Amino acid sequence: MLEEEYTLDYFRSQGFERKVCKSCGAAFWTRDPEQEFCGDAPCVTYNFIGNPVFKPHTVDEMREAFLSFFERHGHTRLDRYPVAARWRDDIYLTIASIADFQPFVTSGVVPPPANPLTISQPCIRLNDLDSVGRSGRHLTLFEMMAHHAFNTPEEQIYWKDETVALCDEFIKSIGGDPARVSYKEHPWYGGGNAGASVEVLIGGLEVATLVFMNLGRQKTDQPPVMVAGVPYYPMRLKIVDTGYGLERFVWASKGSPTIYDAVFPEMVSRLMRSAHLEDLLDSPEFTKIMGLSARFAGVMDISGSNLYNLRKKVAEAINVPVKQLERIVAPIEKVYSIADHTRCLAYMLGDCIVPSNVREGYLARLVLRRTLRMMNDLSMEEELADLVEAQMQVVGVENFGQDVDVVREIVENEEARYANTLERGTRIVQKIARNYKAKSSPVPLSEVITLYDSHGIPPEMVKDVAAAEDVVVEIPDDFYSKIADMHSEAQKEGEEEDPLAPYRERAAALPPTKKLYYELPTEIEFEAMVLDFFDGMAVLDQTLFYPEGGGQPSDTGTLVTSETMVRVEEVTKIGEVILHRVTGGTLKRGDRVKGVLDEERRWSLMRHHTATHVLLYAAKKVLGAHVHQAGAQKGIETSRLDIRHFKHITLDELRKIEIEANRLVMANIPVYIRIEERTKAEQKYGFGLYQGGVPPGREIRTVQVGSDVQACAGTHVRTTGEIGLIRIIGVEHIQDGVERLVFAAGIAAVQAVQHMEELLWASADVVSVQPENLPATVARFFGEWKEQKKEIERLQKKVVDLEKQNLAGETVDGVRVVIKQVDAAQKELVALATTIADEGGVALLVSADGNARVVATSGTPAVNAADLVREVCSILGGKGGGKPTLAQGAGSDVSRIGEALERGRAKILEALHGQ
Repeated sequence: MLEEEYTLDYFRSQGFERKVCKSCGAAFWTRDPEQEFCGDAPCVTYNFIGNPVFKPHTVDEMREAFLSFFERHGHTRLDRYPVAARWRDDIYLTIASIADFQPFVTSGVVPPPANPLTISQPCIRLNDLDSVGRSGRHLTLFEMMAHHAFNTPEEQIYWKDETVALCDEFIKSIGGDPARVSYKEHPWYGGGNAGASVEVLIGGLEVATLVFMNLGRQKTDQPPVMVAGVPYYPMRLKIVDTGYGLERFVWASKGSPTIYDAVFPEMVSRLMRSAHLEDLLDSPEFTKIMGLSARFAGVMDISGSNLYNLRKKVAEAINVPVKQLERIVAPIEKVYSIADHTRCLAYMLGDCIVPSNVREGYLARLVLRRTLRMMNDLSMEEELADLVEAQMQVVGVENFGQDVDVVREIVENEEARYANTLERGTRIVQKIARNYKAKSSPVPLSEVITLYDSHGIPPEMVKDVAAAEDVVVEIPDDFYSKIADMHSEAQKEGEEEDPLAPYRERAAALPPTKKLYYELPTEIEFEAMVLDFFDGMAVLDQTLFYPEGGGQPSDTGTLVTSETMVRVEEVTKIGEVILHRVTGGTLKRGDRVKGVLDEERRWSLMRHHTATHVLLYAAKKVLGAHVHQAGAQKGIETSRLDIRHFKHITLDELRKIEIEANRLVMANIPVYIRIEERTKAEQKYGFGLYQGGVPPGREIRTVQVGSDVQACAGTHVRTTGEIGLIRIIGVEHIQDGVERLVFAAGIAAVQAVQHMEELLWASADVVSVQPENLPATVARFFGEWKEQKKEIERLQKKVVDLEKQNLAGETVDGVRVVIKQVDAAQKELVALATTIADEGGVALLVSADGNARVVATSGTPAVNAADLVREVCSILGGKGGGKPTLAQGAGSDVSRIGEALERGRAKILEALHGQ
């Protein structure tokens, strides 16, 4: 960025000087002519600790001070957005206040909800996860107090000078001295945008960043500006994007040793008691070291650094041995981390994120399990669910979309999963460690990452279990930060072949197709003109045929002219042009056609699509507000709805969902379909709008079924009564945190019920009872079957005992050898052969029942049962294998059993004589 980007009239008028920091070399603006350093850590130490730079404020007081200040200066106050960024398809969590307005507001597609506006937005960033608790300043969740202005060529709200002036004035309003503030130049880029920015520094702490966003990645006719080696282009909008750290302002107002002491005083005390660390707090050594180290904690940024070396720097700065520093601060750092993490979980789970192994659910589980591990390390007596609930109470449970009881259940469910993971993980890690030990190699980091990603096994456990096997594992200090980085953004899919690629250029030259299927969704016939026909694709000026999209298959039917009739097999969409793939003939440009849809298919698809909305509404009502659509596919006979839920759906819950869905059907309420401006729709309905993805554009099509409103492009019935019966056919657990409801609607649902009745009658007919007596009869038959099975096993054991008496065999060099054909089941063959091996003998038994089955056992190292079975089975035309002590196999040539047994005997004798 050029210097003139930062040379503001406000700086000149207020007596600022531009200087270059003697430590980091960055340019900054200050009122102090003697200032030599930028004022940021680690160029300077924190000098506000013990010497607050603002009047004392609690979190709530500081937030209100900020929002009311900007309201007085003409800004509209907005409610916070959720921490789950459902309006974005590129990130999972809300990482900044400007993320609330990306990409559609910042790109100028839609107007902002207010202009200018102010908001205090909870944000989650996990890229510094390993620094939390250690640096004294890092948080996973923080509130970004912000004011934003969206300037266009037609309307200039305010720009750089006014923004810096407002910052100075706000700092003064909370008791700060603007003369102590430095503004450090720091070009900003992120989310596809860039611009000049200044970091606001006071007392050695960065408390805010003022970004002047006027560049984007989209090419324009203006020359590019290089930012971090990447070309950016001037945007039509000039956006004031500010971020004031609520927690940092509170910290600087209290002057406490760490941000955690300022923001979570009650929670920190509670955790200290739970970890039995109260005595440490009373120690003069602790008070001294924590007070001194806090001033230098600005260097504690784990990313890309070695934790021991960072601790060494702090220890040297305060003149104490590094081991003494670590002994005192390490447990306190975990307390601080738990205080932070539990608040982060309160927002994540309270804003309806379901822990899982994908998307935002993966990140919630990452934080949750890291918290559990640290609580276990400190032998805490507290329950994690109690701590998360306490954090929700502090924020105000009414500010969350999820019920506290459901949040508790989610946490307790995750704790049980984690315990199972740890129990199973030991065996998995032992096996891998032994494998690397055999190679004389340490366990690589890639293996540790795979163990965490695929099995949920924490790196600390990998290190401990591997150490017990004398295998080295090197875990970077920023392991969790790396993992979070890998999963924080939506992964770009690999380049797939575009089946519509051959048609795109030609379609681009055609006018948009009029969508009659929206205007007349229940009509079946229409007239149109052929605009183009190529490669079996017909483009009409208007159509009733719905193109495939949103999980809904396309309509099918026929197109008829005065000369021909063609079959419409598939309908697709390129931009606003709709293509009909036809068979059975050709069409010509200018042809007048009559289109006829397959009526039954269209109605079935409409019923199933509307039923998907109804089922999602019912699932939310029965299971909780956290339920969110993870996928859907509509069909003719059955459809499916995938929902995010933290446990398996029970039969009772399934019945309740089905009843709720059919109640809404029987209410026969209208299905409202509207075209609405995106911003207004979001404000009216919330971000539950985006169940099936985020559609582009200034306006979105909303479908309202009862209280459920979604952005949806599909075709729907006019009232819920037109759906007919909704029948849930089954539920599947398709992946961690996702349940699939398979259902049918309308005639398809009736047919599904009839099919189940047919199965019921057929089953009843088999046992010659009425259907109502089938459960009791099946229970009786099953009980009798179990008793008969026990009797069969008893008789089989008796047969084995009798056969034992006939297995005298021979003794070779003191070893009992039994070689015989015994026509018994495989289980009995194994039992018989094992009794011989248990006595130190060798057995080779063959049974002929269609095929020849072979079992060999060995109680002596001289004879390898696996080699013996392979030899015998090769003669019988088959294969076998197993362990040296027990092996099994089979062959199809029963005529050679005698020869096979003789060859087996020869091999056994050879092995015993040669021992």
